Amino acid sequence: MAAPDPAAPTRPSEPRNATITYPGGLRARWRWGGSGAAAAVFALSEAGVEPIDLGPSVAANPDELCRAELHVEGPRGAWTVRFASLIHDEPRALHWDDHALLVVAYGFHTYGLDTASGVAHWDHRSATPLIALLGSSRLAHVIVQAEIETFAIEADGTVAWRVAHSDVVTAAELVGGRLVLTGFDGKVRASLDPATGRSSD
Repeated sequence: MAAPDPAAPTRPSEPRNATITYPGGLRARWRWGGSGAAAAVFALSEAGVEPIDLGPSVAANPDELCRAELHVEGPRGAWTVRFASLIHDEPRALHWDDHALLVVAYGFHTYGLDTASGVAHWDHRSATPLIALLGSSRLAHVIVQAEIETFAIEADGTVAWRVAHSDVVTAAELVGGRLVLTGFDGKVRASLDPATGRSSD
C-alpha cells in the first residue's frame, strides 16, 4: 500500500453538532468545524432565516478559518449567527437573563448577543484563547477566562476588571464563592474574588 502524499489536500473532518436549551425558552442548535470546513458547517443552515455573520470581524476571509453557527428559536422569534475562530474551538454560551443577552465565547472572542434578534451588542477580544465562560445571578458581570488573563465583562461590554497571570490557566470554576484557577499540573494557581478580581492568596 502506498504511503499517503503529504502534499495532497486533506478533507476537513465532519462538523460537530449540539442542541442546548437555555433559560428563557431559548432552544439552540450549534454546529462547528475545523479550518476550511465552512461549507460543511453551514450546509444545514435553517431556511428562511438570514444569518448574521460575525466572521468578518475576526478576519477578512473568515471561511478559511474555523467556523461555527448558532441557530436559536425563542418566544420572540428565530435567528442565526455565524462565528469564526483562528483556532479549533468548541463554542460555549450562557444566557444572561437580566440583560436579555446570550453571551458567546468562541476562539479569542466573546460576544453579547441580543436574545430576541441575535444582534451583537458588543465583541471583546482576548490576546489568548478562551477556556471558560462563567456567570452567576450574584455577579454584576460575566467572567471570561483566557489562558493568561481573567476578564469581568459588564452587560454593556465594559471590562469591569482584568487580572493577568504569570502561568497558563487550563481550567476555571466558581467554587464556594471563589473563582478557582487551575494550571497544567492540576494545582490551583489562583483563588479570586469573582466580584472584584482580588486574590485571596
